[in-house]
Amino acid sequence: MTYQETIGYLYDRLPVFQHIGARAFKPGLHTTRELCKALGDPQDKYPTIHIAGTNGKGSTSHLLAAILQESGYNVGLYTSPHLKDFRERIRVNGQPVPENFIVEFVDDQKSNIDRLFPSFFEVTVAMAFSYFEKANVDVAVIEVGMGGRLDSTNVITPELSVITNISFDHMQFLGDTLGKIASEKAGIIKNGIPVVVSEEQNAEITDVMTAAAKAANAPLTFASRAYEVGYNGMVEGKMQISIKNRISGELVAGDLLSDLSGSYQLKNIAGVWAAKEVLISKGWKITDVALANALKAASAITGLKGRWQQLRQNPDVYCDTAHNTAGLTLTLAQFDSVCKGTKRFVIGFVADKDISTMLSLFPADAAYYFCEPSNMRALKAPELQSRALEYGLAGHVFDNVNEALTAAINESRPTDAIYVGGSTFVVADIESL
Repeated sequence: MTYQETIGYLYDRLPVFQHIGARAFKPGLHTTRELCKALGDPQDKYPTIHIAGTNGKGSTSHLLAAILQESGYNVGLYTSPHLKDFRERIRVNGQPVPENFIVEFVDDQKSNIDRLFPSFFEVTVAMAFSYFEKANVDVAVIEVGMGGRLDSTNVITPELSVITNISFDHMQFLGDTLGKIASEKAGIIKNGIPVVVSEEQNAEITDVMTAAAKAANAPLTFASRAYEVGYNGMVEGKMQISIKNRISGELVAGDLLSDLSGSYQLKNIAGVWAAKEVLISKGWKITDVALANALKAASAITGLKGRWQQLRQNPDVYCDTAHNTAGLTLTLAQFDSVCKGTKRFVIGFVADKDISTMLSLFPADAAYYFCEPSNMRALKAPELQSRALEYGLAGHVFDNVNEALTAAINESRPTDAIYVGGSTFVVADIESL
């Protein structure tokens, strides 16, 4: 098959969560273990770092990969979903997996795919593990797809586990309380393996993480207890930060720049800093220069897109992949702080999410441009318009995000600002991204 035929085969043959939602959800590790066994268990051939969390796990994964890459290591990075190109999911030193590897992998594994009937995600996880072995990586940073305990990526025994934010998302699979969701995320904690929790949120989550780490005899660090990341303004489009040791009060880093400038990145960076300290204690060589370079250019180094990304100026256009209440709360607060004129929102959602709470976060004194992602799970724009009106959010309907964004730009004055988001898939559809 050609590359396009191979990708078509994967999407047509296998259940894809991003397309059909719950019907594609296949919890459990048996199939992934069988796929990996057929490949010679490549995931055991190199060190890994495992990242879970509701929000922030993608940014954290990319930041850690950038830091290790700038430190001279050959670094694999597995993330999901992709925005533009399937190959974004599997990278080595920021470069996407080659098309010919995907073609050869699928051709070689067709009999196992037919025998095991894996999900799309299970195949891509095994593919990533196999490619990282072939590329002779020194380390691979592996982002959890959903949850942790039963996620396909949880067949690894990592050097370090990192758990970012715990929020309400995918409750039909992970549980209807923060404690239940935290338990699923804590499922990546392994016997004797250090774990970093980026932020201490509340007693319920803290108790779950502490108990899980204690049961596994895993050294536990709450990054927000150890480090305070301060925001010092913007410098040439980058966020300037400082890092203080909360215990000693010592300033451990000042005037660092980050090209990931969303305010929520301050919490992620605390977790990354703590993770870096654990890695150094285990013998990994990470210099201050490498760290500063990685923070300053993480997007360019790793190819990360869609995290509080500014697409243009006058009017300013920002997009963000935040797609749940916790994520949107932070991005909308930041958008409010940067907008000097009329606020304009280009938004769309998927239909299997409870968007009521999310819609309640948006301001009524703004202009709305309702659209739908090019995704089988898309919430139709007219329905979104109707539901938004219940919250006093009035606007027009458009066939897609690009038509909606064009209309918003054309109706804007230079001082206005436009926010594009609501769903990862809306951001993925932006042509100028």
